[in-house]
Amino acid sequence: MLIIGILLFGILVGAGAQLILGTAVARLDWTFAFIAGITGSLVGGLLASMVAGDGVSLRPSGILGSLIGAVIVTAVWQQYRRRKAGTAERSPER
Repeated sequence: MLIIGILLFGILVGAGAQLILGTAVARLDWTFAFIAGITGSLVGGLLASMVAGDGVSLRPSGILGSLIGAVIVTAVWQQYRRRKAGTAERSPER
C-alpha cells in the first residue's frame, strides 16, 4: 500500500511541476509527470529531508523538496526539448 501511495504522490508532484512551469500543449503529459515526480521526489525530497534533519519520514520539508526537485527536472527536460527542436529546424535537408 505504501508503494502505491508513493507512486500516486509522484504523479501528483510531477503534474504540479508541469502546471507551475506551464506546458507547450493544452494537456498534461502524465507519463512525464510520473517520471519527473518520482525523480524529483527521490532527489529533491530526500535531499531536503536530510538537510532539515527530518530523516526519511514524511515531513513538509520533504514534500516541498519533492516539488522543487520535480520542477527542476521538468524545467531541464523542457529546455532540452526546445534545444532539440531548434537544432532540428536548422539542420539542412538533403
